[in-house]
Formats: sequence, C-alpha cells, structure tokens
Amino acid sequence: MYQNILLPIAVDHERDVHRALSVARALAGDGAKITALNVIDLLPSYATEYLPPDHLDSQIDGVRNALLGILGDAPDVNVVVVQGHSGRTIVDYATENGIDLIAIASHRPGLQDYFLGSTAARVVRHAPCAVHVVR
Repeated sequence: MYQNILLPIAVDHERDVHRALSVARALAGDGAKITALNVIDLLPSYATEYLPPDHLDSQIDGVRNALLGILGDAPDVNVVVVQGHSGRTIVDYATENGIDLIAIASHRPGLQDYFLGSTAARVVRHAPCAVHVVR
C-alpha cells in the first residue's frame, strides 16, 4: 500500500476525478496522505505586466475553491495549487515531496497526443514513483 499519494487535477478539463480519488483511496495504506494538486499554467511575462499584482493570488484562491467544490467533503485530501508547466511540475512535486504513487485521470489519446503528448503520458514517462492512470 502507498503512504504518500498525489492526485493531479485539472479543473478546466472533463475528467473523472472521483474515480481517480477512489483509486487513490483503495491503494492508500493506513494513515496515508493524499494530496490533490492543480498546476496553473505560467503566463508569458509580456502578459503579466498588464495584470494586477494580486492576480496570481486571486487565481490560486479561485482554483483552490474550485478543487474543494469538485472534491466535495474529502477531509482526507490536502489541496495544493502551484504554478508551472503541468507535466514537469507534477513530476517535480512528486520528487520533492516523496510521493510514492501518482493517480492521474486521463482521456483517450487523440492524434494530437501522438505528436505533443498528454500530461498523463509525460507523468508516466518521467515520474519517480508508481503511476496509476484512470480512464
């Protein structure tokens, strides 16, 4: 069983988050920690100079509230929102925080995924731990 589980969630995509959460809970050992992670994409510097100084903080609060709404009553899940490139940031977070399982929801790959690669595919290829992909 796993003790430190990461559940990446994209609030702007239609994925079955509850199925991924169920898988994470099923694979969790006694006293396991589950972290729901959302990665906010980096904005180019030329765009950020026109935004108010508290824009990132407002965006993080909005995403955190959206995650809490998606997860509903899940007191066993810690919500974290960070900024970066989704695939790389998920892998970096897992490495830096001793994650031993990533449970990630994914879609069926389309033609564009064979050229660009989906976030789940990047995580599977580069994760320092076990990855369970939920479709």
